[in-house]
Amino acid sequence: MGSHSLPGLAGLQVPVLDREEGKSFRPQSLTIVYASPLNQLDEQVKQAGISIALSSLLLLAATVLLALWGVRRGLLPLQELAAQAGLVSTHNWELHLPDDAQQIKELRPLTQSMTTMLARLQHSFDQQREFLGNAAHELKTPVAVLKSTLQSLLQRPRASEEYRAGLEHSLEDLERLEQLLQWMLRLARAEQWAHGALRRDLQVIDITATCEEAVERVRHLAESRKTTVHLSKNGPVPFRADPEDLQLVWINLLENAVRYGPEGGSVEVAVIRENSGPARIVFEDHGTGIAPADLPHVFERFYRGDPSRTRTTGGFGLGLAIAKALVEAYGGTITADSAPGKGTRMTVELPVGQNS
Repeated sequence: MGSHSLPGLAGLQVPVLDREEGKSFRPQSLTIVYASPLNQLDEQVKQAGISIALSSLLLLAATVLLALWGVRRGLLPLQELAAQAGLVSTHNWELHLPDDAQQIKELRPLTQSMTTMLARLQHSFDQQREFLGNAAHELKTPVAVLKSTLQSLLQRPRASEEYRAGLEHSLEDLERLEQLLQWMLRLARAEQWAHGALRRDLQVIDITATCEEAVERVRHLAESRKTTVHLSKNGPVPFRADPEDLQLVWINLLENAVRYGPEGGSVEVAVIRENSGPARIVFEDHGTGIAPADLPHVFERFYRGDPSRTRTTGGFGLGLAIAKALVEAYGGTITADSAPGKGTRMTVELPVGQNS
């Protein structure tokens, strides 16, 4: 066979079972050997390997191109969403979502989160803009009155009594202006603390004691309106807080209840603590109540459902906003329930179990 490599197949001692008829049978066996050259087989294997490699490379390239096209096509709605998000500004809070982005199930959590976030940002921005406008308006009024009073004093020579009366009125306007500024600063600090911008080391105090102190502070106002304030309690309620903060909340709620309740009526204050749940402090009057249209807005800054009435009582529309900010700063909640002609109930809940 020369020098060629030969593959071989050998069958050794293969039995032969066939026998001729009429003769005695003796088992026989054969040895079979088969050989063939390997040159052609090697060439075929090599060609097959090259074909498989080329086919695999072509298939891989096609797969990569198809994958890139699919990824690019799949990210197209996200790119359009990013482009629309870039158009959002303080003048345009609308997020126009592409139809593809709305139909893709995997993108729905993102689009919903972005829509909710923009709604909250718009609400906060509108609140800040409204706050600045209202603050400017509130500051403008006492400043204008003060300026007018001083100008009238300088128009012509006056007697000393007239100068004294004018200066006294000016001091009253300055006090009102100073009080407004203090309330605005207190509100700003309370909101900063509620959002974690401020931290203080607080001592454990008694909520019931702060309510008793607040009742004493508004007693003069209550007596001037012949109003009786009843305080019900069931023992001390420990809570980690600044007593001045809580007293400010209680005084605001008590002053509203006394001022807007009927003259000669009563105001009920209850400090309730059941088991290990939150403490509830309830302030209830029996006045004219709050109109349903005004009830959702009573905690907004500078909001006054009856501007003429609050002007005469010296209010700025900041008391309930400050109370809400302080209560939320301590992790609590404040709610208002009212029925026209039956009175108003303010309920504050404080997490005494978690705080103390």
